[in-house]
Amino acid sequence: MLDKALNNEFDKEEALLLFGEMYATAVAGDGSVGPDEIMLAVGGELGGGAALLRLAALHMLNQLLPGEFKFNVRIYVGEGRYYYIVATGEDAVRFKRLLSVSAPSAGGGYLSPKFDKFVEAAKVEVRPGNIWLTPSGLVAADLTISEAGVAVKYNIYLQNKIELQFQSTDRGRAELAARLLRLSGVTAEVRKETRKKGDRDVWYVKAATDMLAAGREELRKAIAELVRRAVENGWVDEKRAKRWLEELKRGRVLKEGWLKYEMRLIEGALVVSFSSTNPSNIEREKQRLREMGLVEGVHFSVKMPEEGRYGYVRILREGLERAAWLSEHGSGEQQRLAAEFVEYILQRAREVRNDVYKKAKKIVEEGRSRGSLTLKGFEKRVEVGGREHVMKVVGWNAELEMSKSGKKLLRIRITAEVDGIKGDYTIAYGRYGKLNAARGYAVARADVPGGREADAERFSALVKALTGREPRIIERSNGEIMMECGRGHLDGFRRYAELVDAIERWLEETDR
Repeated sequence: MLDKALNNEFDKEEALLLFGEMYATAVAGDGSVGPDEIMLAVGGELGGGAALLRLAALHMLNQLLPGEFKFNVRIYVGEGRYYYIVATGEDAVRFKRLLSVSAPSAGGGYLSPKFDKFVEAAKVEVRPGNIWLTPSGLVAADLTISEAGVAVKYNIYLQNKIELQFQSTDRGRAELAARLLRLSGVTAEVRKETRKKGDRDVWYVKAATDMLAAGREELRKAIAELVRRAVENGWVDEKRAKRWLEELKRGRVLKEGWLKYEMRLIEGALVVSFSSTNPSNIEREKQRLREMGLVEGVHFSVKMPEEGRYGYVRILREGLERAAWLSEHGSGEQQRLAAEFVEYILQRAREVRNDVYKKAKKIVEEGRSRGSLTLKGFEKRVEVGGREHVMKVVGWNAELEMSKSGKKLLRIRITAEVDGIKGDYTIAYGRYGKLNAARGYAVARADVPGGREADAERFSALVKALTGREPRIIERSNGEIMMECGRGHLDGFRRYAELVDAIERWLEETDR
């Protein structure tokens, strides 16, 4: 196939995509991707021959690439029958640019977390094309996005809004169109039309003004040029065009002063990080986060670059929650910085993928809710054990103390009337296990109306009313009943202004 492509007997772009996908898949299975290295391991009885065949194919593939995308790879012999095909430095960057557009994907997202590491090397080119007026009076234009010798042409329509469209009966081509848009900073998903073209399905990608305004500068500049050309031809109202141009410009202004943070989900957890080989960039972000009110080691972690290799700043979940809280409840410059940071993180998440945005938004909402409620005058009805319980909080306290074994505990005490019976309900939180998990325990009392079982049910009702979830009930063989609460319950308690400060302090002081 490569030989035919070199002799113009096979489509060169298709060959680049097919072989790029093959190598991306191979690396995902038996390789690794780093900031300045891509490595593919080849082993087995035919390891040497297979490695040489892959090397020969890569050299032929290089001949199809434009000059600025050509890269070099080397073979290293490992132990046993293993061979390693490696690209490093600028060669790795150029190789990743090809893999960023050819790695398998679906719905605008890559099918392997390893593929996400290709994205940082992508540098798409965006070119505005022709613009014309359709017979129906609609302003239409074309725009091309390309990377590593692979290009997709999109249609742009200017009417009540700016809309970018791509459609094809080839789903793979539509996935490529979505991927190039994502590399341009625009969240895009492939969808199927309800209609068909003959007996074939039609796949499409669309992005409107607000999504396009969140894209990279290259994309926004190209679209702005098309808008200005439409105004010059008298095809678009100047007032409407001015509003569009302001939206496109605002996307840039929002990002000014912020270095590019990468966002992805790993096993359902949100990872927010900035990487750089420049120590001053890492120091700059550390200082900014400190000025915002975040604490290194508690809210974010740092690794400084060494010998030209990448360092990073990584925002922990607690850091994003804290920034969200400060954006609502902080003051002065600290609140301004936190609000700007949270807005930026949400925009970056929206640009990456919808599931990443949903996760980031959930964490931000949880952070903003810290201290947003009050226990004063709290009354509620909840159902536990098939019965409705009525409660009223009349007192509270949260403090840190040391256990006899030297463990730092958080003791939360709530005085409440549950079903007309007044009592003190106390839960002691500690850190347990290899994961340093936050767990709280309470013991049901036998010297109260109804005994242990009734006390456990009233305690459960109170915890559910305050946090939205019931505790776990543990019944021991000696008749003792314990109630266990986890991190989710603690996050529920953090919503109350009377408890949040003590909880935050305990979390910070007991975090590893």
